[in-house]
Amino acid sequence: MTASPLPTSGPARRTVVAAAGAAGLAVALTACGGTDDASSSSVDSGSTAGPPDDGAGGAGSEGGGAAEPLASTGDIPEGGGKVFADREVVVTQPAAGEFKAFSATCTHQGCAVGSVADGVINCPCHNSNFSIADGSVKSGPATKPLPAVEITVSGDSITLA
Repeated sequence: MTASPLPTSGPARRTVVAAAGAAGLAVALTACGGTDDASSSSVDSGSTAGPPDDGAGGAGSEGGGAAEPLASTGDIPEGGGKVFADREVVVTQPAAGEFKAFSATCTHQGCAVGSVADGVINCPCHNSNFSIADGSVKSGPATKPLPAVEITVSGDSITLA
């Protein structure tokens, strides 16, 4: 008895699934760059949206436990700030005891801001500068402010709200 050959009329399921995954990855990587044009989505300057939940008990987590502290108030210099690249947030202290937080993603082309100095948050890609007090643009090419991120200061601990 001779076994009949398997049909070979189309690609294997594994090939189709792999191609779909590769296409999805390409779309995600392409979407990383932002634009300043009017067709891009805008964020209300009063927004308190933070970075997406990474499942580690931070913002938006339903783990029931306390959020992991982002920093100590002593880590944030008065009149300056600190970039937390891993959490995609920058925390500033514009005046003694006043703490603010903003997205660490530049609104010009989506680069990560790199530092805080001389009262401004600096983006190294195209030299946009943002106010440490309200995230507003101090110098372009960016035209939109950094979105605010909600934080909670309790004692000397700063956490994402």
